[in-house]
Amino acid sequence: MTEIILSNHRLFSILAGFILDCILGDPHFFPHPVRFMGALISFLERRLNKTDDSAKKQRFKGFFLVFCLISLSFLFPAAILFVCKLIHPFLFLAIESLMCYQCLAARSLCHESVKVYRALKKNIVSARKAVSMIVGRDTDILDEKGIIRAAVETVAENTSDGVVAPLFFMMFLGACGGMTYKAINTLDSMIAYKNERYYNFGFCAAKLDDIANFIPARISAGLMILAAAILPGLSAKNALKIFLRDRYKHASPNSAQTESVCAGALGVQLAGDTVYGGIVEKKEFIGDRVREFETRDILRANTLMYGTTILTVILATVTSLIL
Repeated sequence: MTEIILSNHRLFSILAGFILDCILGDPHFFPHPVRFMGALISFLERRLNKTDDSAKKQRFKGFFLVFCLISLSFLFPAAILFVCKLIHPFLFLAIESLMCYQCLAARSLCHESVKVYRALKKNIVSARKAVSMIVGRDTDILDEKGIIRAAVETVAENTSDGVVAPLFFMMFLGACGGMTYKAINTLDSMIAYKNERYYNFGFCAAKLDDIANFIPARISAGLMILAAAILPGLSAKNALKIFLRDRYKHASPNSAQTESVCAGALGVQLAGDTVYGGIVEKKEFIGDRVREFETRDILRANTLMYGTTILTVILATVTSLIL
């Protein structure tokens, strides 16, 4: 039994990590690698990103930051795992499982979005505050339907970014691959803005994120459609229809892949014009307004997310056994 587990350590670590995520989520008292990644990005960005540099120089410095973070995010976990393996195989297995757990965000995504659902039961002010913790748009102007839409969009998009994509990288590169993906995702969320400060400096981070998420986003969409076919109260037929029609209605080549499926499965209309920092950003609508939003749509989006997650874990298990 021990030999079987150790020979399939990657699969075991992924499964153990998934179980730990389902049980623990992301407790604030526990140090998370993404926080260290964020601190390092901020430290380097303040020292490298000079707005008076030429566009070419800004892009080179941005590339240098990306190279540093990606290298550290792969090599540092690899070094830790190497030392653990020398000490004892089961220590290696335990630490690899812990790393895989820290790459997943299904429980925390569900927890934070359900906070919005519960806040809506109280009052609009509490709901706006709760949703502001998971979205970047201006939330003080949102009505109830706008809050629900924002929460559902976040769950739909992060089904890929927070769950399926890390599992995809862990399937092939283990915990080190998962950590590397988290670094790419964190870089994108921190410096890949299309404004004067980050347009050139964050160019490499934005393009790398698009490349890293290209395959996982499409796997996520396919598994999400399958989940909609299995789960009650969701329409797989409409999910497929809206996916085929609206999957590229986003500035990102990947974000609308899962948003379109979710919109179709729930029968609601996502996206549309959004306000960031007092400025309206024009966006196309995704999906058809078959019906109006309900607060329970947040719970339905989470059910779809977890259904997709379980299917991804099954796919990861089968793939790991084959490979």
